[in-house]
Amino acid sequence: METSLRRCGRSHCPPGAVPLGCLVRLTQLQAVRSTLLIPLVARAFGARCYPWLDCHDADAAHLLSCLQTEVAPLLQDRLVMLNVLWRTGVLKAWGREFFARYPHATGVNLGCGLSNHFQWLDSGRNRWLDADLPEVLDLREQLLPEQGGRRHNAGIDIARDGWWDALALDRLAASGPLWLLCEGVLMYLPPERVRALLREFAERAPPDSVLVFDAISHVGIGQARHCHSVGPSGAEFCWGLRSPQELLQAHPRLRPRCAARSVAECYGVFGWAAEAMSLPWSGAPLYSMHALRV
Repeated sequence: METSLRRCGRSHCPPGAVPLGCLVRLTQLQAVRSTLLIPLVARAFGARCYPWLDCHDADAAHLLSCLQTEVAPLLQDRLVMLNVLWRTGVLKAWGREFFARYPHATGVNLGCGLSNHFQWLDSGRNRWLDADLPEVLDLREQLLPEQGGRRHNAGIDIARDGWWDALALDRLAASGPLWLLCEGVLMYLPPERVRALLREFAERAPPDSVLVFDAISHVGIGQARHCHSVGPSGAEFCWGLRSPQELLQAHPRLRPRCAARSVAECYGVFGWAAEAMSLPWSGAPLYSMHALRV
């Protein structure tokens, strides 16, 4: 999915963002990397379909205006828009609870894309690190550059060993527990890489640190072609849960931070009933949010 040169069409921009009249440099986003557009579209326009889930993203619509790329197909995938908006609400609630308890802690968004969660989770004293692949960071630096001394960008590949040291997270942990976020990422990684990431978090993070992420059921593996928004990108779902309990088996230090959340809650009693009937087959909710602590 290609983004091309386009002049910013907004009369004002967020602090530190692309100013009026700027040009976004040509870049090529392939497969999983191109899925970064999905949450942007959902947060910019999803409230038209689901106003009660509006996350009030101050940047999403503007960022899309700076990218000359087709978003109409993504707007047709209402199920994914619902998932993203619901997920964002859960992340905001869990993040605000954590930073209310640890206001000087650092938040780390692994596989950040063009999302800006710091707009919601800035305690006024915490720090934030947005990390993604170098080619994604090249685009991000043009649209969401570092600002204020407390939010920074870093290039990293979490599908390889050593990402903890590459991000110097031991240094960031000196001020207290870390809050790590990994949304819309793990389902695209091979199972062994997901387990490696969980182990590295468990082995290296200081006590009370939290890792928040979303997961699909194992029945979704290999089924990305059926998703209107993900399918055309060429990305594929490679990891899913057979049981939520398998998350704790990755390392003995891991504990659930709070009860997992299922998107079934968006559908009320009918959603819960459908999930209860499908669990013997799916093993885990079709789409869910999890928070693990050490």
